[in-house]
Amino acid sequence: MAPLNKLQEKYDYICIGGGSGGVASSRRAASYGKKVALIESSPHLGGTCVNVGCVPKKIMWHAADLADRLRHASKGYHFENVPPPQFNWASFKPQRDAYIRRLNGIYENNLAKEKVDYYGGTARLVSPNEVQITPSDGGEPYVIAGDYITVATGGRSTVPNDDQIPGASLGIDSDGFFDLEDQPKRVAVVGAGYIAVELAGVLHTLGSETHVLIRRERVLRTFDPILQDTLTPWMEHTGIKIHKNTSVTKVEGQKGGELTVHLNDGTQLKVDCVLWAIGRHANTEGLGLKELGIQLDKKGDVVVDEFQKALFVEGKPQLENIFAVGDIQGKALLTPVAIAAGRRLSNRLFGPEKFKNDKLSYEDIPTVVFSHPTIGTVGLTEPEARQKYGSAVKIYKSSFRSLYFSQIEEEHKEPTVYKLIVVGEEERVVGVHIIGQGSDEVLQGFAVAVKMGARKQDLDDTVAIHPTSAEELVTLR
Repeated sequence: MAPLNKLQEKYDYICIGGGSGGVASSRRAASYGKKVALIESSPHLGGTCVNVGCVPKKIMWHAADLADRLRHASKGYHFENVPPPQFNWASFKPQRDAYIRRLNGIYENNLAKEKVDYYGGTARLVSPNEVQITPSDGGEPYVIAGDYITVATGGRSTVPNDDQIPGASLGIDSDGFFDLEDQPKRVAVVGAGYIAVELAGVLHTLGSETHVLIRRERVLRTFDPILQDTLTPWMEHTGIKIHKNTSVTKVEGQKGGELTVHLNDGTQLKVDCVLWAIGRHANTEGLGLKELGIQLDKKGDVVVDEFQKALFVEGKPQLENIFAVGDIQGKALLTPVAIAAGRRLSNRLFGPEKFKNDKLSYEDIPTVVFSHPTIGTVGLTEPEARQKYGSAVKIYKSSFRSLYFSQIEEEHKEPTVYKLIVVGEEERVVGVHIIGQGSDEVLQGFAVAVKMGARKQDLDDTVAIHPTSAEELVTLR
């Protein structure tokens, strides 16, 4: 379905943004028989996740994981004639991109099936019920109207400008990682968050000399300390060069050529690629939000209430028809969160009576990190739990190696660490933090248990599945 480019009659619902949140919310609204429009400024539907995020990232992680498995196959598991892995980035990229384009097509087809009108262009709110669209093909702007409007334009990578760090523009961000036609031989990844960790892990495991530049001592500083303390030294053990207490002062060179990265301690790095992974910020510019009086916080995120309704600045009427979901509202920047919030919003606005109070709870949201090894986490970290519950907190934990590594040389045995945080006499589980092979798949079921208010005894009463890593969570003493 090609994007529409003509003025339509009034809509029940308009979604600005064709990423995870906008598509999910618009389709759910249309399923209730509502007349719905969706506006997307980029050439492809799916947002960050589909195009330059979760999906292509996981594909690259699979490639890196396979490289590790090939290395283990010969020495550890005695497969013969297994050559050392040599990854052909240049030939793999078009194949990966073709899969992403296929997903874009599926998104378009799903909108068509649900009879959602899809507009290609940039959107701007010109009144509480009107959106001006500037077509992507250069046509004249026009206006459509809707009873309810949701802004779901997502976010983008934060990159220093050349005034802040001279030469910063010579680097790329996570979007640029997926544009790379060839694998860089030497990379400096700047950042300590999960995006930095994931992309550094992929690059290193596929054979690039990889430097990670962090401002403090450990990666993943917002995660539970046990995950930080396990992953940071393991990354170093595998050969990733982590530069601690480090910041970039200048970058010199030419894009596509050798770059010299100047560090705060006076040293220099020679690399082929600088990848900025220092955070993200909301796409709020040009949407007309400030002009309408919609409140933005200090980071530029739209301020919303528990029902995703946009709040207005003091002195402006608090309108009931404009909402924001996904990364633009600054909480839990995760694709499934945007999808869940968008669907619940449409349930409440357009669904049956049973959904009249439907909203997303932002507590106990599970997430994983596709590091090497993977991480799964849900609930409170230990510092958060102790701040909230004090001496009522009790910790259960276990460190071991997955059975898979029993046949692998000692230096290549990945660590596995499981940690359970419980509170009170009933030992209600308020946090699960795991790192080790398969943790990304293990976590989902235990996240259900945490959401249901499971106690430690509930886990103890569950018969273990043997031999698995996951059984450790139901046998902790």
